[in-house]
Amino acid sequence: MSQKKHWYNYLWIWSIVYFSLGFFNILFAWFGLIDFLLPIILAAFGGNKYFCNNLCGRGQLFTVLGANLKLSINKPTPAFLYSKWFRYGFLTFFLAMFANMVFQTYLVGAGADNLKTAIKLFWTFRVPWDWAYSTGTVPDWIAQFSFGFYSLMLTSLILGLIVMVLFKPRSWCTFCPMGTMTQAVCKLKNHGDRH
Repeated sequence: MSQKKHWYNYLWIWSIVYFSLGFFNILFAWFGLIDFLLPIILAAFGGNKYFCNNLCGRGQLFTVLGANLKLSINKPTPAFLYSKWFRYGFLTFFLAMFANMVFQTYLVGAGADNLKTAIKLFWTFRVPWDWAYSTGTVPDWIAQFSFGFYSLMLTSLILGLIVMVLFKPRSWCTFCPMGTMTQAVCKLKNHGDRH
């Protein structure tokens, strides 16, 4: 017997819409902050991983592509991806890259650097993306944040797709930085509630 579908079972569509909108207009990248803030807020108030388990459009997308459309080899996720050192190491790296992106945004806002209309894949490869933005539409720092944030979101999507194909569909979820942060917030909340 199949489970009853809820409205949130279709949030994988949000992932496709988000990346499509950003492809045509980079300013839509700001909507990605919902996926950054909502998991933390829900974990802080609920003390659980409700977002990860029910509302994460990206995790659902990997299920749709990997399990439903059979695009996954479905091999067991390597144990090291579950390990604490890898998850927290990846989170630290991810946060350092996020901080660097915020710093670049600050430099552009302060006039110390020029707007770069490019996407950086895997934090290294600069891909021209200037069709997605008309210079002068918004202050340069707002556009710079959009390019940087979309780069981060697209890189993590590609990493997630790679591990989805090679291993189980939701292998990304084992080391997703947001999942790791959410788990840490839940531990703090539940520890605090017991005292």
